[in-house]
Amino acid sequence: MDHETLRVERQGQIRRVRFHRPERDNAINDAMIRELHQVLDACERDGCGLVVFEGSAETFCVGADFGDFAPRPASDATEEPAEYDPAPLYDLWLRMATGPYITLAHVRGKTNAGGVGFVAASDIVIADTSATFSLSELLFGLYPAMVMPFLTRRVGFQRANYLTLTTRAIDAAQATEWGLVDRCAERSGPLIAQHLGRMSKLSPDGIARYKRYMSTEIAPLHRHREGAIAANLEIFSDPRNLQRITRFVEDGVYPWEQRGPHGTSRADEGAA
Repeated sequence: MDHETLRVERQGQIRRVRFHRPERDNAINDAMIRELHQVLDACERDGCGLVVFEGSAETFCVGADFGDFAPRPASDATEEPAEYDPAPLYDLWLRMATGPYITLAHVRGKTNAGGVGFVAASDIVIADTSATFSLSELLFGLYPAMVMPFLTRRVGFQRANYLTLTTRAIDAAQATEWGLVDRCAERSGPLIAQHLGRMSKLSPDGIARYKRYMSTEIAPLHRHREGAIAANLEIFSDPRNLQRITRFVEDGVYPWEQRGPHGTSRADEGAA
């Protein structure tokens, strides 16, 4: 199957899925979510045992595509805007965390916001030393409602709280110490090969039973679904938040910056 936002390679019982929106730093849009669900549908149908998620060498995923929340061009004014529905993204991460396969995130470069959701929902996370992880949502009046159930499961309440409130990035070494990353190395390729070689020998039935037990008895992520989706809908329907997002998309101006006399931000003027 051809995909618009992904590059998918099958290697026996392994699927390697690479985010492919280089012009948008692998930002998440509806097409990407839909295509990732299709990939997982195929994995479940074919009995695939391992699914690897990757970005580019520079960027894993920067989170939601803010362009999807900006006003439509005038030429599209007659079209009915699509109703925003965060449920498919939460359900995608839920499938990664609970599905009958091992999910492995191979992280290089920048990971932000919803990109951290993909990392936190994965069973295993391998990173190289270029990887950084951040939650920037509060800069725009948002907060990572749907990421938090998966992130707190990995790193605990206070570390997830710290990442959210400071909006600062941590590097791969810090992420490994905190448990967001399982292993990191300057060259992550050999680590990936080592893990895939070992885990490809596991019984698919055993993997499925283990993950079903963990997701129902130990870390039941399903119980957070409705609350996370409702919170996400609330913050993305707030006109003030949408105004901040639109200003950033259209002018590159952060909420705390002021436009200069020629439409530039204070940051732009300072750099000139």
